[in-house]
This record gives sequence, C-alpha cells and structure tokens, in this order.
Amino acid sequence: MGAFRLRTLPLALAGILLGSFLSASVGEHHWNITWMAILTATLLQVLSNLANDYGDFSKGTDNDNRVGPERALQSGAINPSQMKTALYIFGFLSLISGIVLLWLSFGTEKLLYALIFFLLGISAIWAAVKYTVGKSAYGYQGLGDLFVFLFFGWISVIGVYFLQVQTIDLTLFLPASCIGLLSAGVLNLNNTRDIKNDKESNKITLAVRLGFENAKKYQAFLLLLVIVFSLTFTLNTANGMIQQLYWVSMAPLCMVIFKTLNTNTPRELDPLLKVQALSTLLYALTFGLGQIL
Repeated sequence: MGAFRLRTLPLALAGILLGSFLSASVGEHHWNITWMAILTATLLQVLSNLANDYGDFSKGTDNDNRVGPERALQSGAINPSQMKTALYIFGFLSLISGIVLLWLSFGTEKLLYALIFFLLGISAIWAAVKYTVGKSAYGYQGLGDLFVFLFFGWISVIGVYFLQVQTIDLTLFLPASCIGLLSAGVLNLNNTRDIKNDKESNKITLAVRLGFENAKKYQAFLLLLVIVFSLTFTLNTANGMIQQLYWVSMAPLCMVIFKTLNTNTPRELDPLLKVQALSTLLYALTFGLGQIL
C-alpha cells in the first residue's frame, strides 16, 4: 500500500469535488457521475504514483541521497517486474473506469462529447505515466508543474462540471486555475525538497531551474494568484459573504508559505507537503460549499 502514496489522494479528490459543487450550484448534479469520477481520479493518481516510483528508480534518482519517505522499489518491497505489472493493471482499471464514467454522462446519444473525453482520458493516462517514465519524461524537463496545473486544475474541475452540466462557463476557469495552482504548489514543495539530489541525477525540475531561493518565492507567488483568482470570481458573482468561506483554507496555506520562505535547508519542507495537500482539499470543499449554501 505504501507504493500507492495515499497522502497524495487529496489532490485527486479536490478538483472532482469542486467541479461537482459548481455543477450543483447551477442545479445540475448526479451522484453516480461524481462517485465514478472520484474512482477514476483515484485510479489515475495511484497509476501516476506507481509510474513515478518506477521511473525515478529506473533512472537512479531514487537513491540514498534522496530526502523524503523511501519509495517501494528503492526499499526493495517490490521488484521492477512487479511494478510494471501493477502499472498495466492500474492503467487498464483507469481506462475501464473512465469509459463507464463517459457512459453514465453521455450514454450512446452524444458520441462526439464521449469521443473528446475519451481522448482526454487517454491523455491523462499518458501524462500519469510519462511524468518520469521513458527517455522523454516531461518531469525531467521542467514541465511537471504545467501538466499538474492542466490536469488537476482545468481538466479535473471543468471536465467534471461538463460531465454533469454539459455546458462550459468560462468564468469557472478561475476556481479551476486555483486548484491547479495549489496542486502545482504541492509538486513544487516536493521538488524543492529534493532539489539537490534531482540536480545531481539530471532531473531538471522547475525547482532545479529556479534554484532553492527562487523556488521558495515561486511557492508564495502561486498562493498569491490563488487569492487574486478567488477574489475575482467571488466578487464578480456577488452571491453574499458565504462565498468567501474559502478563506478558512488560507490560514494553513499562509502558514505553509511563511515556513517555506523561512526554511534554510530543503529537508525542512517535507512536513509541509501533507499540509499543502490537505489544504488544497479544504479549499475545494470550502469554495464549493460557498457556492451552494
């Protein structure tokens, strides 16, 4: 179970829940679609975690110098052959779950929508695996933050909203972007924590490109954008003070920023990863509740 890295699941849930809340706020919500979307997102997250373990181990990035919890392959708990089998299993389960989700949303009548989302699903499986696996792994080229922003933010939130409502409201890209930015913040904390070993292993993450001090400032910039986008959306929709409920989540997020900016060594960032991930889920819940109460 350790290979699944269950502490990352709040990120998979955040976008799905916010998209569902937003659809409920316009009177369109179907629990069967929400639950199937949660299952699909969870399977994709586990697939990504397993692929990350396999890719980093294969490239020698997971070694004795790495900071953070020991990975499954690194510890010898499972071997590479077993991990590859697990990748195929979770890739297949993600595909089947996604197909069921599309059938629940579109049936057999809206085949064009189903085809578009099927291709998005295939791209999500590809992105989950190619973050660290293969010679062209995008996580080794500093593109991880961008992909996390797109898939955990825009595709997750807007995608689930469309599955429920089957229309697009462009203003929803603001809260969707907030989830993407907060998720990118989790990745940045992880990569800033591992910055020394990643650089030595030729894993050129955005944190490596920025350097330790600038990566910490980038973390603060992400939260600043979340505040700006959230205020822009809620002030323009003007449905009362309850919409500002998301400020509850800002306390732990601001604490993460304060501690990040005041850290002297990358290792000190490790405890903040869990706080950032759970705070992202809290943001999704409080923002979403603010739209329906």
